[in-house]
Amino acid sequence: MFRLMDQEVTTNRCIWVNGPVIVGAGPSGLATAACLREQNVPFVVLERADCIASLWQNRTYDRLKLHLPKKFCQLPKMPFPESFPEYPTKRQFIDYLESYASRFEINPKFNECVQTARFDETSGLWRVKTASSAESTRTEVEYICRWLVVATGENAERVVPEIDGLNEFAGEVIHACDYKSGEKFAGKKVLVVGCGNSGMEVSLDLANHFAKPSMVVRSSVHVMPREVMGKSTFEIAMKMLAWLPLWLVDKILLVLCWLVLGNIEKYGLKRPEMGPMELKSVKGKTPVLDIGAMEKIRSGKIDVVPGIKRFDGNRVELVNGEQLEVDSVVLATGYRSNVPYWLQESEFFAKNGFPKAANSGWKGRTGLYAVGFTRRGLSGVSMDAVKIAQDIGPQGSHLQKVLERLTGQHIRSNKNRDFVAFVDLLSLLTLEVTSKPSK
Repeated sequence: MFRLMDQEVTTNRCIWVNGPVIVGAGPSGLATAACLREQNVPFVVLERADCIASLWQNRTYDRLKLHLPKKFCQLPKMPFPESFPEYPTKRQFIDYLESYASRFEINPKFNECVQTARFDETSGLWRVKTASSAESTRTEVEYICRWLVVATGENAERVVPEIDGLNEFAGEVIHACDYKSGEKFAGKKVLVVGCGNSGMEVSLDLANHFAKPSMVVRSSVHVMPREVMGKSTFEIAMKMLAWLPLWLVDKILLVLCWLVLGNIEKYGLKRPEMGPMELKSVKGKTPVLDIGAMEKIRSGKIDVVPGIKRFDGNRVELVNGEQLEVDSVVLATGYRSNVPYWLQESEFFAKNGFPKAANSGWKGRTGLYAVGFTRRGLSGVSMDAVKIAQDIGPQGSHLQKVLERLTGQHIRSNKNRDFVAFVDLLSLLTLEVTSKPSK
């Protein structure tokens, strides 16, 4: 067959998966795959990027460390190495994830972007369509499976706010996911939009590199010390919650914050009316864990400013009427889920891309699961992954044994594609027969 140069050629394939399809090869997808491996359930992991944990590898700044002690961030079945510090660095965490994938023989299919995933009521199966491009060939694959695990996480897509005049701003504008180091901003006036953990840490990094950061604080925020008397504030809170009511834990935490950080409101950081742990539980909003930014704010090396009204050239007008001249803007405005763009389902997931039952949103109907959406960090990821594997495990391992008895393991190693395709079809027919309810 002949084709014109530079003309894209599309190839189509259909693949039956004996176990679940996992969308996403970040910590959530890896944890789920490892737990399924322990249950002897086969799986396929689909990843749109060219590496595992692409958020950590490609969209985080250099100075990033885990904000919580490592024991709260390890994935199931494999702790961090004892040699790692209490708060592992970005590089150490990536090394840990790569070792994790190797240990549990997790080999994602990279550069496969899920276009759609829908449940076929007729067959009772999920149909997951992906697309990938290499040189001038576009490959489209449809995976057919009984179970679908959504592991794309809370931070799949950057959020870029609409601010009057921002598109005409004369200087550089980047999102925090593209920020690596404050080194190139030395001596420059940088406006950091956002005061969450990323905004605070980017501002601190800029100040450490002799830039002049101004941090926009539009709403109230809880700032807590990462440690109190050498102990993790988060760990202290977890231990207190085991014995005390949430409202009392919040009261104690706020007293500790005042003792360590002082009155932060006089620096333009207003605390919410709801306590830090209650706010996290009800709205999923994580408190900022201070690792040095407050000291820079007190010394005037980080300037706290109110919300933005508009940009005009290289100037920004604030809501209080003040005007600032800035050279660059860093948008520390967070991320969002991308689930609504590809998952054709509305019963389990809401329009914002999160399960409707936020605190218990790990299992839907028709074989649909979610991991990493309960807003409980990596510890929540581990809990979700274990429950999902335990739920699928008995069904998946039984199906695998049936298929192995019918077809034989040796058939899978046959290099004849037509023969393998026949086995895939036989597996699908076997599933449809064995899964029909008896009358």
